[in-house]
Amino acid sequence: MTEWTRICTLEDIPVLGSRRVERSTGLDVAVFRNSQDEVFALLDRCPHKGGPLSQGIVFGTSVACPLHNWTIGLCDGQASAPDEGCTPKFSVKLEEGLVYLNAAELQNHGTDLVRPIAGPKPRPTTAA
Repeated sequence: MTEWTRICTLEDIPVLGSRRVERSTGLDVAVFRNSQDEVFALLDRCPHKGGPLSQGIVFGTSVACPLHNWTIGLCDGQASAPDEGCTPKFSVKLEEGLVYLNAAELQNHGTDLVRPIAGPKPRPTTAA
């Protein structure tokens, strides 16, 4: 039997926006709401350069990454062609105006992934 963790109310998520769910391990989870009041959840990390998807623009069942405008499917976390890559998705349940995430996924899913560090690659140090 699936256990669910209550996250928020539907009204707590802006229409065409998102809400971040902090986790003790791994990156945060972004919970999205579209104009049809459908709710989706993805790891808050674009598969391209690690941009925060929670800061992107939601349209239909997609989100545009705020860094490089990649389109990521909210249903599956897949980047739209010609781009390639995928970010983990989380199971969501909307019941009587309350948003729930799968408790096991929230605790374990994608916890090994990290956000890439932006900027130039550090130069190796040389001994003097």
